[in-house]
Amino acid sequence: MITVVGSLNMDLVVFTDKIPRPGETVLGKNFQQVPGGKGANQADAAAKLGASVHMVGCVGDDSFGSTLKDCLYADGVHVDYVLTKPNISTGVAVILVEASGDNCITVAPGANFSMSHDNILQAKEVIKDSEVLLLQLEIPLEIVKTAILTAKEAGKKVILNPAPAQELDEEILDHIDLLTPNETELELLSGHKTDTLENIELAGKILLNRGVKELVITLGSSGCLHMTKKATVHYEAYKVQAVDTTAAGDSFNAALAVHISAGKTMEEAITFAMKVGALTVTKEGAQTSLPLLREVESFEEWMKGRAQG
Repeated sequence: MITVVGSLNMDLVVFTDKIPRPGETVLGKNFQQVPGGKGANQADAAAKLGASVHMVGCVGDDSFGSTLKDCLYADGVHVDYVLTKPNISTGVAVILVEASGDNCITVAPGANFSMSHDNILQAKEVIKDSEVLLLQLEIPLEIVKTAILTAKEAGKKVILNPAPAQELDEEILDHIDLLTPNETELELLSGHKTDTLENIELAGKILLNRGVKELVITLGSSGCLHMTKKATVHYEAYKVQAVDTTAAGDSFNAALAVHISAGKTMEEAITFAMKVGALTVTKEGAQTSLPLLREVESFEEWMKGRAQG
């Protein structure tokens, strides 16, 4: 079982030829309203990959909040610990996606930042019953810390996806089993530039020396690095045509959690996660792009079909 503690947002997505510069107006091609939020995306992705998943978070007492809970429930996520807060709006993300598949995102946290220690207290038993606790940073940092300490008291594995990037204190770093930053997040956390693969490895070593037990550093189309104090292994990305990179990192993290919770090796978990991430970028949207387990299981056949086409 996996417990995800994190954010739920309604994504308001505009597709356009290019992302505007400051002060520039561009015409969009179309608009979509898509369930999202890093926490909800990861919970939804893990459920679609066959895991038993509990989501812990908050939404507002509005139509967006109801829709987000209904969508997670429909995909098999347990939402008993997603609380509805009165007099506050559900979190919203405004996302611009350009033709290359790249995106830019602005988040208004809303109810996500109303999370309190009581949320974690109420979900304490499911956290302790889970093999893995998966978190991100779109909720208050003190709540992230409370959740981490609750899981570690029970001897559970903790995966932290440090997004959006912010500084983390030593107490958090010491209690994380697996940290999964991208290059930008790694640079902020380590204080070391990440403009080359060599510098990325040096930055990773800084975090390992500060107490992080294990790192998977995501590098977009360049794959990822798995780092421990003993070794560094580079995994190549699968070559696919990206349509929309929204939720690619979320699906990757969810896939890691699914395989780790099932007792798989890190090599197996990362290989699985690379397939999931590759499938995700070939579809538009956040939760609408997340692949089902059967799609991942037929990944090699799918890749062959694309190559022949």
